[in-house]
Amino acid sequence: MTDRCRVYDDITQTIGQTPIVKINKLAPEGVNMYAKLEYFNPLGSVKDRLAMAIIEGAEARGELKPGGTVIEATSGNTGIALAMVCAQRGYKFVATMAASFSVERRKIMRMLGAKVIVTPAPLGGMGMVKKAEELAEKHGWFLARQFETEDNAAYHKKTTGPEILAAFEKAGLKLDYWVTGYGTGGTFAGTGEALKAAIPDIKIVLSEPVGAGLIASGVAQDRKEVLGKFGAPANPHPEWKPHPIQGWTPNFIPKVCEDGLKVLNFNKDNIVLVEGKAAMDTAMNLAKMEGIFCGVSGGGTFATALEVAKKAPPGSNILAMIPDTAERYMSTPLFAAIEAEMNEEEKALFDTTPLGKA
Repeated sequence: MTDRCRVYDDITQTIGQTPIVKINKLAPEGVNMYAKLEYFNPLGSVKDRLAMAIIEGAEARGELKPGGTVIEATSGNTGIALAMVCAQRGYKFVATMAASFSVERRKIMRMLGAKVIVTPAPLGGMGMVKKAEELAEKHGWFLARQFETEDNAAYHKKTTGPEILAAFEKAGLKLDYWVTGYGTGGTFAGTGEALKAAIPDIKIVLSEPVGAGLIASGVAQDRKEVLGKFGAPANPHPEWKPHPIQGWTPNFIPKVCEDGLKVLNFNKDNIVLVEGKAAMDTAMNLAKMEGIFCGVSGGGTFATALEVAKKAPPGSNILAMIPDTAERYMSTPLFAAIEAEMNEEEKALFDTTPLGKA
């Protein structure tokens, strides 16, 4: 029995306190690898934390009134999380989402009562962000600003970071490496700040997709003011190219992530680029060998952690963030090789007993 097994007043109180699990088969000999499984959050991703941060911050500042409407651009997980929190709190929610993201995400948001405005795929992340800005201005809705709000990193500094520190202290372990990718950069910035304050010599490793190494490029992101606040991307980043790791690295550097780079005095030498295929293959391996059912971004993060493990000193403890569940990717290339119908081997097994045989 754990403290999580208790009666809660509402679904939002179940956010956080996600487990850290040791990797037993995929980890190379001589190092210890762990994964923080953020899909244990109630709506299946790390973005549940972000949604709480945004709504609680807006309520505290009086920016969101009872019965009000929240709007945000999302690749899916933030929108799903905001739809959940808005449903519980009694707000309306509208998401803008590029057509390139998986259809199951749209359906989940709509089941939670949200409206989903789909923007043209070629416009990428910038397109859905611009549409959200236009709709917020037109209708007077609260713009969540997940890519710019200080509430994002602050919530991870208050929750995710301390959870990790407490878990490793309780287990009598020192954390040597912490590996993450980024969508908004909130996990990286806030959790990284908490870990660095407690473990000054920890090595923080940030991953980006091959072909979309925006931070690795060293090219600055243009920014602009939107609805009286500065920080939104003014243009797509020139180094971005389409990649298959949904939820990672939009076609701009989020201000939250950029601020985190400065706070952590982050060294670009600690960026690892990962191929989309490696991310998908690793997600599959985590499922088949460890029973960890994660999305492509989790596969990408753990693929990066495996690269880190190759150079880590013996006895090192490496923790990778697993942002979401594989169920968000059923219609994507991650599941392309997985058939719904029986394959030949399964048909042969079926025929080994009488039932159903012709």
